Amino acid sequence: MTKESSSKTKFRDFPTTYWLIILFEFFERGAYYGMNSIISICMINELGFSKIETASIRGTVQPFLYFLPLLTGAIADRLGYRRMLFIAFSFLGTGYFLISQTSNYWAVFASMMIMGIGAGIFKPIIPGTISKVVDEKHSSLGFGTYYWAINLGAFIFPLIIVPYLKSMNWRYVLIASAISTGAMIIPTLLFFKEPQREKIENESLIETFSGIFKKIIMVFLDWRFMLFIIIYSLFWVLYFQQSDSVLWYVKDFVDTRPIDNFINGIFGTQWHFDVEHVTVINAGTIIALQLIISAMVKNLKALPTMIIGVATATVGMAILALSSNIWIFIAGMFIFSIGEMTAHPKYFAYLGMIAPEDKKATYTGFGFLYGFFGASVGSFLGAKLYVTFVDNPMYKFIGTKLSLINPASYLPSTATIAEALKIAEKAGISRSEIAASASTRELWLIFSAIGLISVIGLALYGKYIGEHKKG
Repeated sequence: MTKESSSKTKFRDFPTTYWLIILFEFFERGAYYGMNSIISICMINELGFSKIETASIRGTVQPFLYFLPLLTGAIADRLGYRRMLFIAFSFLGTGYFLISQTSNYWAVFASMMIMGIGAGIFKPIIPGTISKVVDEKHSSLGFGTYYWAINLGAFIFPLIIVPYLKSMNWRYVLIASAISTGAMIIPTLLFFKEPQREKIENESLIETFSGIFKKIIMVFLDWRFMLFIIIYSLFWVLYFQQSDSVLWYVKDFVDTRPIDNFINGIFGTQWHFDVEHVTVINAGTIIALQLIISAMVKNLKALPTMIIGVATATVGMAILALSSNIWIFIAGMFIFSIGEMTAHPKYFAYLGMIAPEDKKATYTGFGFLYGFFGASVGSFLGAKLYVTFVDNPMYKFIGTKLSLINPASYLPSTATIAEALKIAEKAGISRSEIAASASTRELWLIFSAIGLISVIGLALYGKYIGEHKKG
């Protein structure tokens, strides 16, 4: 039997439920990354929120997504995966639709939280189902296909669906996300078969939650374990810039005409590179190279490989400081993605190595905390640094320039940066002059320094702490 036919035989061994949840994952991730690829821009440009207000929403909802699965996983084990999928898709569809229909800050915040509850419920069900319906022999292929489905959704939706819908109305992107997730209720009810679950006897749900919170306290009090997660989370502070400050930077500074002309010259289209394609770079790189990178590092030790990966991603972020040229930007994001796919798989392997022998399953279950810390810090820090190094210098420059043009004119202290730019345009102040006053290089070098701290921290951790075992 050839290798190809053997692979096909393995795929045929997967039950219908497996392929159904792969479909669920594709549409749920496509909906999420489709929304995520534009929402930070739209909150500011379309809804008039400040960057700090946008960060307060993003910096609350995204960490929530990483923490909620601790509880929802336990609930799913009791109530059943089918029932929880129904609830998850109901919240997701409702949340996305409400986001598309609201403009008030608190209404958008509440709608995003509804979506976040749905995503937090959904998150642990898919890997949990895979582990139950795919045997150990085929688990590697099963989970590999699952990760491909994630990135395929993150690639196709922002590449094809988002630009088309956004050209008509940005709210249509949110409506498409609502349909993509809400419609999954139908196959859930008609085709999803409940996987066999372990029976939990003589324990109430309150007792289950009490046990979970005791584990949370136990893990948080283990300073060695938490220190490692916090050090690694510094890298994810950089990662989460891809859906916030990086998008603002592309919109404000990157001239996309060179790549537009290149693509359109080849295919004869009217394609335009926009903020949603930042996600496409990341997902496309992972789809194309993950198997190759994984094969290259599979026999390497976990921590050194993580250090190489984080260092590579840091270089990718530092490249953004070189120039706002679109080709430089793409190169930076491409290198960053290579670093991500090198480091992250080894992260979970290393967690198992540093966890106490008798608590490995419990400790590795808290591996999600990298996203909790990275998203909460990354969103707020990204907005604060962008305002400090980009918006404020441009605002000050506009005010000074206006006073030189006409001493009687002034820039209102309550004006947002968007309003200030419109005032400057009417006064004949060129956008290139204004952009030159921003300290974008310093912005990306600060984030690169955070990545460098993570690299050094991981190296020191491995040398002085990681080797110690806790009984």
